[in-house]
Amino acid sequence: MENSILGIPTLPAFFSIFLLIYLFAYFVVFRNWGPKHRPEASSCLISLAHGPTAAIMSMYSILHSHKAPTFASPNDTFQNTILEFSIAYFFLDLLHYLFFFPSDVLFILHHLATLYVFTTCRYVVHHGAYAILVLLFLAEITSGCQNVWTLASYRRADSPAAAKLYDFLSPRFYVFYSVFRGFLGPLFMFKLGLFYASGAAEPKIPRWAWVSWMVVILIAIGLSILWVLNLWIDWHRNKVQKKET
Repeated sequence: MENSILGIPTLPAFFSIFLLIYLFAYFVVFRNWGPKHRPEASSCLISLAHGPTAAIMSMYSILHSHKAPTFASPNDTFQNTILEFSIAYFFLDLLHYLFFFPSDVLFILHHLATLYVFTTCRYVVHHGAYAILVLLFLAEITSGCQNVWTLASYRRADSPAAAKLYDFLSPRFYVFYSVFRGFLGPLFMFKLGLFYASGAAEPKIPRWAWVSWMVVILIAIGLSILWVLNLWIDWHRNKVQKKET
């Protein structure tokens, strides 16, 4: 049965909401920003609308499951709603990258892979959302801080306040991100991989599905670790350079 909001299917409803936020950001909030940072900042705003909300909804779903769930449990209505909420966001942000930054292949592939996992879980397999939402929580819990940090980075050259905020947030955000993406994420991925490899998910989650999901998850977590590692290296290098000058 299709979920709906006021009679409107949730997926197009969520997409419309994110689109309105994006357009408001682009034409109102960031209208005076430069041609490069204006669309990037607009993307950050829809990410701010998605990330913390998705994290809260995912945690609520995880903590308030009516039955003791497994990683292969059938998706319930609320879990499907969260998946649709995230599908709407990632699809719009994918369009954003295709239109403004078509050469940013890594982000485009990331969004396509994420959409693959969410859509197959929601519309094809109909099982396994519990595990996907744990991963969504671990990924999006850092989103609010990351987007504020990103917006500050765009303005730090022009605004002393933004530069100060960026410098303040950087090490704290890196620690926050490292804990969730660099430690808890891989730990949960390992636990999930053991469950899938044991065969406990089959036939509810076909092998092609869980294997492909694990490949996407493994690559995503690996890239996240490399990204934050590079940030730590740059931060340390800049700190050393400041001491030397």
